[in-house]
Amino acid sequence: MQIGLLLFPALTQLDLTGPYEVFARLPGAKVHLIWKTMAPVHADRGMAILPSTTFADCPQLDVICVPGGPGQIALMDDDETLDFLRRQAETAQWITSVCTGSLVLGAAGLLKGYRATTHWASHDQLAAFGAIPVHERWVIDRNRASGGGVTAGIDFALTLIAQMAGEAAAKAIQLGIEYDPAPPFNAGSPEGAGPEVVERMLPAMAPMLDKRRAATARAAARLK
Repeated sequence: MQIGLLLFPALTQLDLTGPYEVFARLPGAKVHLIWKTMAPVHADRGMAILPSTTFADCPQLDVICVPGGPGQIALMDDDETLDFLRRQAETAQWITSVCTGSLVLGAAGLLKGYRATTHWASHDQLAAFGAIPVHERWVIDRNRASGGGVTAGIDFALTLIAQMAGEAAAKAIQLGIEYDPAPPFNAGSPEGAGPEVVERMLPAMAPMLDKRRAATARAAARLK
């Protein structure tokens, strides 16, 4: 089982490392971190992560996964990356994303007519690519699977493992990583956090969201 996660500058590392931790525990799986070069890639909060292969050397994947983060905006206009995803999608068993990685799949034309989810603050952008937005922690539609924002990548990956290898395998991995979430606050969604917390968050996010919407508009126009 060849599993590849796209690694790119200014991604949100937990979008990648959460699913990686799950996928890497699947017996018989080989997990690749893929970028254009083998140079270290810095996540949006500064963590340096090493690619394990390049676009040119990457094997044909059974699972391709695109994480999200601020760096996703640049990928929307990156033909080299979008072409790589299209090539892999031709034969991959599963075409997947976490957080705003779904918008990159959309920009590659890989979500038209599919149900999908993404981070709550960018959910409204999925429809621009012909996707069917679904407000869920994770969504599976045929061979497309998507996780919501950041921490949802763990839930998404466990669900995908259950689809590929059975529920028992997914449960064993969940126990192995002691994934038994009990957050101190019910603030992980706009509904739980409430209007006051949402209103505190949105101004700080506004510049990035404006850039993301502009990139989505450009990518959607190219697809048409």
